[in-house]
Order: sequence, then structure tokens, then C-alpha cells
Amino acid sequence: MRFTSIASGSSGNCTYVGSDNTHILIDAGVSRKKIVEGLNGLGLTLDDLDAIFVTHEHSDHIAALRTILKKSNIPIYATGGTIEGIKKSDKKNEIDDCVFHTVKTDVSLCVGDMIINPMKISHDALEPCGYRVYCGNKKVGIATDLGCYTDYTVECLSGCDALLLEANHDVRMLQSGPYPYMLKNRILGDKGHLSNEKSGQLLCRLLNDKIKGVFLGHLSKENNLPELAYETVRVEVDMGDNPYTSGDFPIMVAKRTELSPVIEF
Repeated sequence: MRFTSIASGSSGNCTYVGSDNTHILIDAGVSRKKIVEGLNGLGLTLDDLDAIFVTHEHSDHIAALRTILKKSNIPIYATGGTIEGIKKSDKKNEIDDCVFHTVKTDVSLCVGDMIINPMKISHDALEPCGYRVYCGNKKVGIATDLGCYTDYTVECLSGCDALLLEANHDVRMLQSGPYPYMLKNRILGDKGHLSNEKSGQLLCRLLNDKIKGVFLGHLSKENNLPELAYETVRVEVDMGDNPYTSGDFPIMVAKRTELSPVIEF
């Protein structure tokens, strides 16, 4: 399997997961051009994609769908609520209903030689989800846009070979920053976004002997810094109640507007 981020941040998100025979994207929240550039960097084109899975209908996760589908007939998989949200955002009715395929959380489906299993997340969208992707005995997990995590989240993401976890904001930067009070409360709430500290605490519960690498994603441009996200998560791992240290596996901040390093396993 190959796993990387084509772009990740509060302004747009797109993650690639692939095997020798199957290639999928999780979200398409940056420009078509940026996605094509990312795929080209992996030796692929849009024609190689077998599916796009969408986590939820917010623009930083679906921005390129309409332009991609104008020239490509790629199946779009999402929950019923997310599909409803995408259709509401499609004011000109440019997306044909036939491209949509409804998924249900905790119900697996096959695309090529990969199994995809959506998981519930807590976010202020119609029916958001994260994804677990399996190929043979390998597993990757993608969980961003979650204001909190539970034992269910930990169970869903346990045993992964690689992860992309949200590290959206530094709480102190957010609290002292220019955002309106209501927006700050939304981000800090249980249906908002995961802070650097919580991301590190979640990671501590997911570490296992198989981990090949972890991406920290969906960083806020205004309320976080890549170095701060990395250092906060590193300290949580090193100080946490677990048998691992941050030096036992790569921790990488997913790049905001370009292809990140590829984890292969």
C-alpha cells in the first residue's frame, strides 16, 4: 500500500490511498489542478482513480468535485447525509446523481482489492465520517474534523499501519486569536476540531508495533504552526502512558498545499 496527503489544512484536504491495482482519494477539497499535480507526483492521473470517498460536505473537502466530474466519471462514495449536503451545494446541478454511491458507517465495501469501512466522527456536518482502508493485512486510518474522540474512535483506528489524524489548532493560539467568540466555541466544541494536545493523546492510544508513520493533518492556518503541532504531539507521545517514544516511528505534518512524503508498506 501507499499512503500520503496531496494537501491538508483548513483551506483544503485530499488524501491518497493506493495499492498496485487500486487507487482512491479521501476528499477532494483543493483545486483539480492541485489534485492532478499530486497524482502526477505519484505517477498517476485522474484516469487511474477508482473512487473518491468524501468525509463530509464542507467546501474544504469537496471543492474540486464538480470540476473533476466534468471530464471524469469517477464514482463518489459518501454517507447519505453528505451526499445530500453535496447536492445542496451544487447550485447549477452540474453533478449527475448516478456518480453517487451511499456508504454506511461501520459497513464495509470493496473497491478493487481494497476494503473501505467508514466510521462515525463528531463534527458539525450532516453525516460526517472518517475512513479505514484495508488491503490484505494492512490498514490505514483517516480521521480529521472531529471535535472529540471516544473509545469507539480508538477501537475503529486500532491496529493501523499508518494514520492521518487531525491536529487542527493550538488552544492558546485560538483563544487569544482574532476569531469571533462564537467561532472559537465552535472549534473548541465536541463537534468542532481536534487540538494538538488531543491529537497526541489520541495517538498515544493507537500506537502499536506495526505503525510505519503518522501524518498530522487539517492544521489551521491562523491558529497553529507545523512546528507547534509536531512538538505538542511528540511530547504527548513521549510523556504518555504507553511503551513507545516519538522516535519509534515517523511523525510528519501533512503539507498544506503540496504532496507529502509517501508511506509505503
